[in-house]
Amino acid sequence: MTAIGLRATQQVGLGKRLNTTWHERALWIYLTVVLLHWMEHIFQAFQIWVIELPRPEALGGIGYLFPVLVTSEYMHFGFAVAMFAGLVLLLPGFKGTARTWWTVSLAIQGWHLLEHSLLQAQAAAGVTFFGAPIPTSILQLWLPRPELHLIYNAAVFIPMVVAMWLHTRPNQAGHLDCSCASPSPR
Repeated sequence: MTAIGLRATQQVGLGKRLNTTWHERALWIYLTVVLLHWMEHIFQAFQIWVIELPRPEALGGIGYLFPVLVTSEYMHFGFAVAMFAGLVLLLPGFKGTARTWWTVSLAIQGWHLLEHSLLQAQAAAGVTFFGAPIPTSILQLWLPRPELHLIYNAAVFIPMVVAMWLHTRPNQAGHLDCSCASPSPR
């Protein structure tokens, strides 16, 4: 077998394992990363609305340790890419209604990634769109950025969790190739 053929076989094997024998573990890891991201946004919201920090100073927890990650577009864009990639990679493991919900989450995250791509392009080029003084996404024209990100995160998270819950139901086990389904009650 050629090196290219071997790499293709390994990639297919990894994708298959992520959606069969490793699916449950991969979903737990993915959910943990998403929840940590949620915590960061909730902490930033707490800083803005409870302790009333000025918005530019409300950097969340990571922002206090590494301000450049939060004030630049790198971390936001990187997470949007990672979130999208995770949704794409884990999609084949979902069937039926669970797959529909996972696909809804993927579509919303696709839009969110487009928005972050616009922000990243503006930051990289040193120009802004829409006559805004700072890099601005499309929906940010109507909603402030912290609120918009809470909405985006909820809009992606809710159908993702519904998909995961449906995916683990025993009545779905007949078409599962993984160990995610809860055992039937006895």
